[in-house]
Amino acid sequence: MEITQIEPQIVWKNFAALNAIPRPSKKEEKVIAFIKNFGENLGLETIVDEVGNVIIKKPATPGMEDRKAIVMQSHLDMVCQKNNDVLFDFETQGIQMEVDGDWLKAKGTTLGADNGLGVAAIMSVLESSDIPHPALEALFTIDEETGMTGAIGLKPGQLSGEILLNLDTEEDDEIDIGCAGGIDVTAWQNYNLEDAKGQIVKIEIKGLQGGHSGMDIHKGFGNANVILGRLLYTGVYNQNIQLISIDGGGLRNAIPREANAVFSVRNVVEFIDNANILIASILEEFANVEKDLQINIENFSTTEKAISEEDSKKIILALKSAHNGVYRMSPDVADLVETSNNIARVELKDGTLKILNLSRSSVDSTKFAVAEQLKSVFELAGFEVEFSGSYPGWKPKPGSEIVKIMEKIYERDFGSKPHVVACHAGLECGIIGANYPEMEMVSFGPTIRGAHSPEEKANIPSTKKFWGFLKEILKEIPKK
Repeated sequence: MEITQIEPQIVWKNFAALNAIPRPSKKEEKVIAFIKNFGENLGLETIVDEVGNVIIKKPATPGMEDRKAIVMQSHLDMVCQKNNDVLFDFETQGIQMEVDGDWLKAKGTTLGADNGLGVAAIMSVLESSDIPHPALEALFTIDEETGMTGAIGLKPGQLSGEILLNLDTEEDDEIDIGCAGGIDVTAWQNYNLEDAKGQIVKIEIKGLQGGHSGMDIHKGFGNANVILGRLLYTGVYNQNIQLISIDGGGLRNAIPREANAVFSVRNVVEFIDNANILIASILEEFANVEKDLQINIENFSTTEKAISEEDSKKIILALKSAHNGVYRMSPDVADLVETSNNIARVELKDGTLKILNLSRSSVDSTKFAVAEQLKSVFELAGFEVEFSGSYPGWKPKPGSEIVKIMEKIYERDFGSKPHVVACHAGLECGIIGANYPEMEMVSFGPTIRGAHSPEEKANIPSTKKFWGFLKEILKEIPKK
């Protein structure tokens, strides 16, 4: 089936058009031009602000002029992840998509449904001629996935809407009213190189499912960097390990799916025998949740130089000690992760080490608590550490008028009550709310699975449900 033939056709048509445009985070020039042209071709007021956010304004439909103005918001960028055996250039190619039953997937890459389906829904409202709605401002932000610099750069006074509908969550039975803030923790160091004194070994970890480092952090998925640290630790005290290279993980907001390390050991047979015992245990630990996990260890050959045994030991101990996963569950909201950390990227190349983390929390004090714990571990290992990209969470307001309206519509149209929740992802609502404190905000969206990984897929019936829900909300926006 052609994607543009799926119902609702207007949404899938716009999603397909969007997905033909390369849109990696921090490289959104093409998609900014695409959305700008889209608004201008509709004859609507279209603004590109100084950081690259696009704002398109559409007047109220007849009879809706007395309703509160709304802002519909989604982000233009997408997480770019692919399987290692897939040849794909996210900067030049459009996403290759296919229908699989009730799901839309990409061929070996992320799909971009996060947040492309939100963008496509807003585009569909903008170009519609038969959907009643109040005056609206469509806000398309940039760089949500790697710093939220679009939301941070949005200035006060650019928007006049009283209600913000953020279309960036991934369960169609949830109404989101709060989210986590985040902070990037980066550790690095440069080391002198020397000849490796032992026998060379390579460890390769692959087949993990990865996922969203906020929404999936509590699900027990494997982190390739953590598993690699465990395996290296088996030889840290008796094998005189000298690290040569490490290449683990990728983006801060994606749970690492793959990692490899090349290093020398004193006795390769003994090291592999001991490591295989641990590998068997790790495979058993993850048997129910990581069915495709593969860990390979083998003799290797390289002419690259290594770092010293002493420096290698510090790196391995740091990887073994740094916190990964849930740090604290919320004492106030049932089943909500309050604070977590993702050891997202570990790279050692030519004597230069970098370790990238993303710490999240809905409480600022514990966000800094986990970040400072990481800083302490890394500084004890002799690394330089930097905090950057800190952004606030979004404090829930469960009694707001728009939430009550949406609950009523959902129960009427779908025959059950929605879940009103806060999430452990980073949404732009908290940042936007800092500049627009009086604006009511809510987030919702269709069901998406595997966001931030090549397993990402969007549920087709859920998208139809989401589109119907959105149209009914627009009809029932309250009067000023």
